[in-house]
Amino acid sequence: MTDTVDRFGITPENTCLELLSPTEIDALFAESNRKIHRLLERCALAVLNSGEETDDVKTMLERYADFSLEVLKTSAGIELVLNNAPVEAFVTYKLHDKNKPIYLHKIIEGLRQNVFAVLRDLVFTRSEIRRTAKFDLATSAGITDAVFLILRNAGIFQKMGRHKIIVCWGGHAIGEREYEYTKRVGYQCGIRFMDIITGCGPGAMKGPMKGAAIAHAKQRVKDGRYIGITEPGIIASEAPNAIVDPLVIMPDIEKRLEAFVRLGHGIIIFPGGAGTVEELTYILGVLSHPNNEDIPFPLILTGPRASKSYFKTLDGFVRNTLGRKAAKRYEIIIDDPNRVAQRMNQGLLRVKAYREASGDSYYFNRNLFIPPVFQEPFEPTHEKMTELKARWDEEPHVFAAYLRRLFSAIVWGNVKPEGIKAIEEKGPLVINGEPEILSAIDALIRDFVAQRRMRLVGDYKPVYTIV
Repeated sequence: MTDTVDRFGITPENTCLELLSPTEIDALFAESNRKIHRLLERCALAVLNSGEETDDVKTMLERYADFSLEVLKTSAGIELVLNNAPVEAFVTYKLHDKNKPIYLHKIIEGLRQNVFAVLRDLVFTRSEIRRTAKFDLATSAGITDAVFLILRNAGIFQKMGRHKIIVCWGGHAIGEREYEYTKRVGYQCGIRFMDIITGCGPGAMKGPMKGAAIAHAKQRVKDGRYIGITEPGIIASEAPNAIVDPLVIMPDIEKRLEAFVRLGHGIIIFPGGAGTVEELTYILGVLSHPNNEDIPFPLILTGPRASKSYFKTLDGFVRNTLGRKAAKRYEIIIDDPNRVAQRMNQGLLRVKAYREASGDSYYFNRNLFIPPVFQEPFEPTHEKMTELKARWDEEPHVFAAYLRRLFSAIVWGNVKPEGIKAIEEKGPLVINGEPEILSAIDALIRDFVAQRRMRLVGDYKPVYTIV
């Protein structure tokens, strides 16, 4: 039996795309949508590769270089034909005839649904968000409306009700001890009827969902949610784990981060690498803005006892760059999953009371002010990085935005296909700035490299150089 399935068709029955209008189908096949088809192909391969514990995008794309996806128009709507798809995405039945064995394949249902979730979000973003005049993406309000509409189109609000939603951030490249700890924290949250949102990948994104799923089963929770939010640039390196349901593809990292903080009632951060620091500086920058000083938003950093030095280093970095006031917005809890869940639950009670008093919705946090600098898409390039500079005398939320973009660029060069290619062709990114700032950043990354937090496969090669 080969490691791929030659040709397999899937249709969108019982998925978000079961009903498409003739106009929507015609738009999908328009000449201008060929770019979507190429992006859909890459994202679909990442979904079908779920379960592979790797962040080596280049190797994955080379291994399945013959994979292709066809979009067919049928009398009932559409059909996707997967050519040379990973055999791990299927349940295989071995039958026998007189001469040779026959293999029958059935795609894993969760993967089928997630492939159509990718198609849904890519088409909706292109047709309704970017190609119409409904949203002014040059304004803060327009961006927030776009985030809301993408989530609504994905059906995220249908079952929100009074569910308690916890965002879990952390690295994909974590050790077994830390992974087991994330499961224990997820279990303690799930047993208290909390739902989980993560970046949908492996490691610290998978563990909390797994733990919560077991807890929900014990509590007979029938509608527990394990929401995975990703974006096209990162899905190939962090393929959705098997527990994610539902999956949402946001158009860029900025809208992905906004979706997290608009949906979530609190955040738990586990150990991680540059991507985790990007997320931490994002939420601290948002919460540091004067407009958000009185808005309750529980934020807990936690890990097993072996991760104590990691959080000491991270906490020192925050205090030395963003200041003590930013550090007061989070609590660090070491090796105590039960206390993490208890403290989070106490914080959620304050969130509930505040939203009821202020009239804010429980399913989408509109009162939280997100400064435009955190919403404007930043696409790292070698040219843009030479222009990216920061000064100590800037306001904390402005300085946090600089740090967020810098760490986003490191993630871009480390795990995103287009970033990896750019680094190979043009060399490392050049980072400019005041020596004290750059020294703190470099020391933090070096510490992550020593702890093997930057890559799952192979040795980490620096993607930046400091000037």
